[in-house]
Amino acid sequence: MIFLKRLVYKILFKLGLISPTYYINGPETLPPPLSADEEGDLLKENSDEARNTLIVHNLRLVVYIARKFDNVSAGIEDLISIGTIGLIKAVNTFNNSKGIRLGTYASKCIENEILMHLRGEKKKIREISLYEPIGTDKEGNVIHLLEVMISDGVDVVAMCDTEDKLKWLYEKFA
Repeated sequence: MIFLKRLVYKILFKLGLISPTYYINGPETLPPPLSADEEGDLLKENSDEARNTLIVHNLRLVVYIARKFDNVSAGIEDLISIGTIGLIKAVNTFNNSKGIRLGTYASKCIENEILMHLRGEKKKIREISLYEPIGTDKEGNVIHLLEVMISDGVDVVAMCDTEDKLKWLYEKFA
């Protein structure tokens, strides 16, 4: 049945009777979810077009899950993009023989992808740049962390670079 709908759509599109649909904004920005029968037909088809249809029709799930994490430092658009990556992975790895719907499996994949991103961002918060501005002086010039570090005539950047090289050598040859 879904094959017939797509065939009719392609024919009408080729004849110029309908135009492609672009989801930018408005009350119907995302297509409705598929029924269990339509989803099953697409999963059996195993083509790129069927895969794309499954992804597009499950984007509402991505938005729903991304809104759960709306209070974190990342923007909602970023979370939706990352969740879409999880949805694509879910569609690629879904096994229909388990007896569950794609949405159930995809929701875990989407959530895991967002959580992995947030954990990665959390690690980056602890990183400090020596060239990061920390304030201004009396004349209005920007002061960097490197300028206020006390050193005994040793170049701090060279020292850090040397430490990194030593760690790398130790890891490779120890």
